[in-house]
Amino acid sequence: MVTRPRERSEELCFLLEDEGAEVLHVPLLELLPPEDPRPLVAAAESIQRYKWVVFASPSGVEALMEALREAGTVETLSRVRIAVVGPRTARTVEGYGLNVTVESPEGTGAALYEVMRPGLDPEDEVLLPAAEEGRREIEDALREHGARVTRVTAYRSRPVPLPPEAQALLESSPPDVALFASPRTAEAFLEAVGRERLGAARLVAIGPTTAAALTHLGLPVASVAERPTPEAFVEATVRAIRG
Repeated sequence: MVTRPRERSEELCFLLEDEGAEVLHVPLLELLPPEDPRPLVAAAESIQRYKWVVFASPSGVEALMEALREAGTVETLSRVRIAVVGPRTARTVEGYGLNVTVESPEGTGAALYEVMRPGLDPEDEVLLPAAEEGRREIEDALREHGARVTRVTAYRSRPVPLPPEAQALLESSPPDVALFASPRTAEAFLEAVGRERLGAARLVAIGPTTAAALTHLGLPVASVAERPTPEAFVEATVRAIRG
C-alpha cells in the first residue's frame, strides 16, 4: 500500500487489517513548506479580498491556517466561502471551527467546480492554496468561468528513500493488491521501486484522478474508490480482490 498523509494512512491500515489483510505501508513522500513562502503569506495577510477559498486537501487547509495565524487574520476566514474536495478535507476545515460552503461529491477538481458553479459569479476572487505539483483541473475550470484565481503554493512533496526492509519484502513477496492515494505516489513508487515489483498485483486508486494517472503510466486499474475516504478505499480493495 502506498499512501500520503500519515493519519489517513494509519486509519486505512487499521481498516484493512480488520478485514484480515496483511499490510505493508510504504511512505514515499514527505510534505514540506513552499520554498518561497511569500505568496502564501501575502494571501493570508489579504484574505479579506477573497470571496472563495478552495481546498483540495487537508494539507492545504493546515498550511493556510498556519499562515493566517502568523498574519493574525484567522477570524477573517469565517467571512469567506470555503469549497473543498472530499469529506476528509471538509472535516479538517470544520476542525478549525469553520463552515464548508460546498463539498464535491467526488474527489476531483472538476466535480468541485460543478457544485461551486451555481454560486460562483464572474470576477469572483478565488484563493487556491495548493500543492506545488498539484493538478490544475479546478483552477482551469474557475478561470474559464471568469473567476479571478490566485493560486499559491501551500506545500510541496519530496520523495523519500524506500526503507531497505520494505525493498527486501517487495522483492521476496510481491503484493497481491497495491493501493495508491494520489498521482504523485504512483509516480514516486515507479521511481523508487519500479513496476516489476508490482508483479500481478491488482491496483486500487482512491479516486478517478489517481486512476487516470495510473492508466497514463501504463498500469491497469482494478478498482476505484467511490469516495476519497478510507472506508470507500477499503470497499474498492475488496472489490478488486473479489474481481
